[in-house]
Amino acid sequence: QVQLVESGGGLVQAGGSLRLSCAASGRTFSNAPMGWFRQAPGKERDFVASISWCRGSTYYADSVKGRFTISRDNAKNTVYLQMNSLKPEDTDVYYCAARGNFDYPSKQEYAYNYWGQGTQVNVSS
Repeated sequence: QVQLVESGGGLVQAGGSLRLSCAASGRTFSNAPMGWFRQAPGKERDFVASISWCRGSTYYADSVKGRFTISRDNAKNTVYLQMNSLKPEDTDVYYCAARGNFDYPSKQEYAYNYWGQGTQVNVSS
């Protein structure tokens, strides 16, 4: 059974940092683009960042560009989201997601086949 499990969320003060991890099991995702999305209660799930499978090309939402960094360790089947200079508006549930093998990275929620259960990030002012 394929599983994506996020960890690393929590409570942090504005200006602080958190590092989210997403560990995959059940199959290897070394050939699949991975992404991070976030969602507030009652709102749509928004794209945060994605990373390609081949060259590690990265893409970011404008709201996090320069503050967040997505990376992956294919040997560990894990993708990370380093979040720096956090703001209260970054408070959300963060989800990792995976596309199919050899696909292109995408900013669209519907393009992803596998999803984690989410991890809560709270940023206090």
